[in-house]
Amino acid sequence: MKIKAILDVLEEMAPLAYAEDFDNVGLLVGDTNTTATGVLVCHDALENVIDEAIRRECNLIVCFHPILFSGLKKITGKNYVERSVLKAIKNDIAIYAVHTALDNHQQGVNKIFCDALGLTNTRVLIPKANFIQKLVTYTIPENATTLRNALFEAGAGKIGNYEDCGFTSQGMGSYMGNENSNPEIGERFEFVEATEIKIEVTFEKHLQSKILKALFQNHVYEEVAYEIYALQNAHQNIGLGMTGKLENPMDESEFLQLVKDKMQADGIRHSAFTGKKIQKVAVLGGSGSFAIGNAISAQADAFITADLKYHQFYEAENKLLLADIGHFESERYTKNYIVDYLTKKIPNFAIILSEENTNPVKYF
Repeated sequence: MKIKAILDVLEEMAPLAYAEDFDNVGLLVGDTNTTATGVLVCHDALENVIDEAIRRECNLIVCFHPILFSGLKKITGKNYVERSVLKAIKNDIAIYAVHTALDNHQQGVNKIFCDALGLTNTRVLIPKANFIQKLVTYTIPENATTLRNALFEAGAGKIGNYEDCGFTSQGMGSYMGNENSNPEIGERFEFVEATEIKIEVTFEKHLQSKILKALFQNHVYEEVAYEIYALQNAHQNIGLGMTGKLENPMDESEFLQLVKDKMQADGIRHSAFTGKKIQKVAVLGGSGSFAIGNAISAQADAFITADLKYHQFYEAENKLLLADIGHFESERYTKNYIVDYLTKKIPNFAIILSEENTNPVKYF
């Protein structure tokens, strides 16, 4: 099996188009045409993890955080990033990062976070904007069902929990072909008015080329009339953070103990107690201070995230309980999820969970 085949499965798990613009996801080091010997899944592709991959005969490392985040002008081994990259290259080990592609996925980091806490009725906290497009096209009635189904098959028409969503309407189209035309209805130089079906479907913008390929391959017209619009609608199933509900309301101290136990946090920094029961909870794995306002707007009783600064605890404004459980801790179960996913998709192949703890934060 080539590394490329494994990357295709990872792309299904967390499409790279879901990642934030600032991020650096996908294949960071390596050749996709190399035959894979095994996959090591880790949180951070540090030098000790590269050593583990060598020891366990894995030539593909799938990491959550990208080891290469900003550009490198030199690779001399002067810091931990350069040393890791150098060792990977020397030993023909590829590195692939998922990061915010999995952060933004409906079943990704924050759903894993919610599941660990036993939260139900989950919803995305900050839906991804500028991600939905709309295709409008026109065809004859005899072609409408075939064309519409091909667009659905290509990924169009998915809205929330529904698939094959579209709208059709009937109208009158007109055209006249020139000497080079080959019209489906009528003759060259003949003005034609024909009954047409207007088809409208939405799709995620990264699917545009696939949608257009299906359109052109399944349309009967010589010249396909179509329009693509960028929609302002937010994508309700893709985005950062998530909210969910506890089965039963809890006291704040009891809730923090639950979070500490479930997320194996060695310590939790939190804002002042509000005196309210906790039932609706917002979570955001990793650095989530930017989402405090979103958690308040969502009427969460508590917001669990990481990397909060001193003054940001004031932003709770006695409206909710803010808790910082640690960056690594908030993403703790991500690599387990990746291993489980790959194992199901690629059975009888070496998918290995890294035994190295790459959390740089220690507690005294």
